[in-house]
Amino acid sequence: MKELLLINIAGPDRHGLTAEITSVLSAHLIPVLDIGQAVIHNHLSLGMLVEIPGETNSAAIMKDLLFKTHTLGLQLTFTPVSETEYEGWIGLQGKERHLLSLLGRRITAEHLGRVTETVTAHGMNIDTISRLSGRVPLENGKESDQTKACVEFSVRGKVEDEAKFREELLAITDSLGIDIAFQEDNIFRRNRRLVVFDMDSTVITSEVIDELAIEAGVGAEVAAVTERAMRGELDFSESLRLRVSKLAGLEESVLEQVARCLQLTEGAETLFHNLHNLGFKTAILSGGFTYFGLYLQKKLNIDYVYANELEIENGKLTGKVVGQVVDGNRKAELLEHIAGKENIRLEQTIAVGDGANDLPMLGRAGLGIAFRAKPIVRESARQAISTLGLDAILYLMGFRDRDSL
Repeated sequence: MKELLLINIAGPDRHGLTAEITSVLSAHLIPVLDIGQAVIHNHLSLGMLVEIPGETNSAAIMKDLLFKTHTLGLQLTFTPVSETEYEGWIGLQGKERHLLSLLGRRITAEHLGRVTETVTAHGMNIDTISRLSGRVPLENGKESDQTKACVEFSVRGKVEDEAKFREELLAITDSLGIDIAFQEDNIFRRNRRLVVFDMDSTVITSEVIDELAIEAGVGAEVAAVTERAMRGELDFSESLRLRVSKLAGLEESVLEQVARCLQLTEGAETLFHNLHNLGFKTAILSGGFTYFGLYLQKKLNIDYVYANELEIENGKLTGKVVGQVVDGNRKAELLEHIAGKENIRLEQTIAVGDGANDLPMLGRAGLGIAFRAKPIVRESARQAISTLGLDAILYLMGFRDRDSL
């Protein structure tokens, strides 16, 4: 009668260990039904589920493996697995899978504990845990402003109450100051092709209209309207026209002056550099102004820019915008338009924004990310990043730091 054995091997890693161990099984013609290996700080953990045919002497195989691992300085354990247990494991294949990403400047045992407890409480099982970020420097026990940490969990099982699950994850992020993303693990997650961005307070750190208002001497008045609009308290198109009207008479030369002072958000250059080199299409879909979108297009090699056009006459702003206002609904339409033009499915798109007028495109995209967003946006979007820079989006796409181009 055949036997099923779960073999676990652990110890200091060195070149060729897996080859030497599997050679023992190979000599006995043993089928391997499942295998997994990880190396953490040069310490190997190798697991194999093997089938011992009925005519084979399992004691001889175990003796050979014990001798081999002993000579290599490794620890070995055997666990018998019944056919019933194996069939149960087979039955789990094809179950829903999700990816849970834990992001922060530094990840602690408390972070891991709270997240894994929540996953378990909702009846899901963690299959694998991987670190996507590079090694975190000790820095005398303190993280720097540029430190990044990301751990990804592969989770199996159906979430019966996803709304409650996400609510509990959001409570963890609020109390511990980390970000948690939870997304379905499917073929589209691994094949994104288009990423679209809001501009103000997303790709750049400021709201351009507020900067223009300061130059026009109406900074506080316009900033207050901007804040209400981003929180969703005012109709965006109406608020835009109101704010732009305050800019009437401003010299056109001020636009270039403000553009030169724009500060890119942390991680923006890294993100766009990698997206471009990997063949992604990128776009700015902004309720801001075309002049500044085109400025960033040249700087970051962005494929598309759609924004609002300021009317200029005789070298001065008239206080009006020309053409259709790019509001929330227009952003969603433009996302669909670009995806269609590039023959890209919406499931393969990513949208990133911070304000209430970004919610339609965040909802329409395959992956919508609220970035350092207003509370109403963060609570409504399915994914949110608040602790890291824009390049953390690469983690949600499955990229590791070592993949950076």
